[in-house]
Amino acid sequence: MNDQAETLRKLVSSRVNSGEPRVGKGAARILTVSSGKGGVGKSNFTLNFALALKTLGCKVLLFDADIGMANIDVLMGVRSRYNLYHLLKGERDINEIIELGTQALPFIAGGSGLADLFSLSEADLNIFTSQIEALSDEMDYIIFDTGAGLSKETLKFIMAADECLVVTTPEPTAITDAYALIKVVHGMETEANFRLVINRVTGEPEAKQVADKISLVAQRFLDMDIPTLGYIHDDPHVMQAVKKQIPFSVAFPGCMAARDVQRLAFQYLNVPQTKPRDTLSGIKGFMHKWLKLAK
Repeated sequence: MNDQAETLRKLVSSRVNSGEPRVGKGAARILTVSSGKGGVGKSNFTLNFALALKTLGCKVLLFDADIGMANIDVLMGVRSRYNLYHLLKGERDINEIIELGTQALPFIAGGSGLADLFSLSEADLNIFTSQIEALSDEMDYIIFDTGAGLSKETLKFIMAADECLVVTTPEPTAITDAYALIKVVHGMETEANFRLVINRVTGEPEAKQVADKISLVAQRFLDMDIPTLGYIHDDPHVMQAVKKQIPFSVAFPGCMAARDVQRLAFQYLNVPQTKPRDTLSGIKGFMHKWLKLAK
């Protein structure tokens, strides 16, 4: 796994040095990771995907935005001292609530403060905005692990972000709910950008079958192209790592799921990024859209 990661880092570095565009200073790309239903491995994927991007040399901040079910810190076996609540109450600033998890991955725990985020006064929203924008020069990617399903909070995160990775599995209910999520966001007259991640598959043929079901229906009824980022094998090491409270890419770096996530991260950095939906991008663009949605 270490040899593979080193090879991928060199490939990414050569691409950057060749003059190809990459996320630049002050323009952190904002991603949400969502799913139509719970139980598909969304948070586990998000954590290991963030670690894989970090391994490839990217500056990544992971934000646990799953209201009521925040568990990124649990998956890493880390006890968070502070969370978003302390920021919103003015008890801590943005840098003080950023914790360091596995392999020094910066993350912000969600906790009860997430519910308060959606009922802030305009003045408090402006304070929150200035705090988040303070990160603009420090990160390449900010990844929000949202709640599963179609809550209004999850929809706001998706609509404000640059892109949404939708995690699903081959289970019929997961496929149906993933499409429903895409359909609802599309119906809200927003040009959200989606990519599929197919989790817990037996291999590439099954992954392709699942992706085709969603993409073909989206093309036919929504006139949308839904590309697939990739797939992750159904790997028993994943559950073993959860029980150990260690990310599977760290606990079992040579397992199939870890290799898959590393491959997905490399592919993500080496495919054309979707274009921003307006003239603002990065954290400022995200907060600009967020403020409009919060009114």
